[in-house]
Amino acid sequence: MSDRLRIVHCFRSPVGGIFRHVRDLTEAQVEAGHSVGIICDASTGGAHEDRLFEAIEPMLALGIRRTPMQRHIGPGDIAAGWRTYRIIKELQPDVLHGHGAKGGTYARAFGSLLRVSRSRVARLYSPHGGSLHYDERTTMGKLFFGLERLMERFTDHLLFVSDYERRTFHRKVGHPRIANSLVYNGLGEAEFEPVAAGQDAADFLYIGMMRDLKGPDLFIDALARTGQHLGRPVSAVMVGDGEHLPRYKAQVDRLGLTGEVRFMDPMPARQAFALARCVVVPSRAEAMPYVVLETLAAGKPIIATAVGGIPEILGKASPALTYPDAGDISEKMVAALESPSGYAALMPGIAELRSRFSVTVMASQVEEAYLSALERRPCRNTFAGQVGCSRVS
Repeated sequence: MSDRLRIVHCFRSPVGGIFRHVRDLTEAQVEAGHSVGIICDASTGGAHEDRLFEAIEPMLALGIRRTPMQRHIGPGDIAAGWRTYRIIKELQPDVLHGHGAKGGTYARAFGSLLRVSRSRVARLYSPHGGSLHYDERTTMGKLFFGLERLMERFTDHLLFVSDYERRTFHRKVGHPRIANSLVYNGLGEAEFEPVAAGQDAADFLYIGMMRDLKGPDLFIDALARTGQHLGRPVSAVMVGDGEHLPRYKAQVDRLGLTGEVRFMDPMPARQAFALARCVVVPSRAEAMPYVVLETLAAGKPIIATAVGGIPEILGKASPALTYPDAGDISEKMVAALESPSGYAALMPGIAELRSRFSVTVMASQVEEAYLSALERRPCRNTFAGQVGCSRVS
């Protein structure tokens, strides 16, 4: 057997943290000499995502294959699933890594079908929040968590991006009966360089998907409260796109903030950081958001809700943490504006972040999971720098 793997990443939506996570992994895996490909939805994403695909496509030996995938379970999954299966079968992967609920289902189901034809493909699943955001007391939640339990039978390894995600899986689905590990998201070395605010920088930045789960409505309400408390306008930039964008623009108009809030199309995070002095992450739910890591690595102060894995980044007692509530977020905004230098000094140090959240560490641990699922000893020239390679019969 060759020391090199054929790795295919399967996920639905090429936006946000999942897409960022896959891009980081693919770049590291290609650098290690593996052949890598991507399968994802063709109907989501925009010009920004198209540029990101163009940047990575030349390095992907197995290419980028986009096919329509609907977000929710429905009859359309029959056609989408058949198309995805044919692509996976054509690519003949050694490793099939599914990300998110839809990608995880496709990767594990179709990887299992390949095994029927004597393929030895390894089937890995990273939830990235996904179905774990559902309430286990609801009918929909019970359905999804029952499916998650069933899909364990077709999974070789579970990869969690935060301890919160792992604990949530334990509580809502059950203790995993298969191999599993915790691998934090990581940043590249260049991302630990500081980003200074521009001369006309706004007070606050929101960057992310325009959907209620991420809390843009909380951000807008908090801005209005902060301005009222301080008795002066508070400026902000909101960067991102999504189906609810018109509603947030209407909310800004309704609250009389039109002159203080600028909406901008998606752009690289570090480019957006220069547009404001403080970043706000007002999410109602998260797994392990890259934007928090990117913000801190760039030397920017942050206000973030204590949801998902965010406290694992900032520390559970961090004064930068708040509840997903407009009033509480506003209190942090006031503190950041009244004492900018004092508030910035409360952020974690760059050296600590670099030691815990690096691409090198992340990629090494993910490859260990791949090799374990393939029943191999570690290969030479892998991320961990180990030597020797063989498949166990």
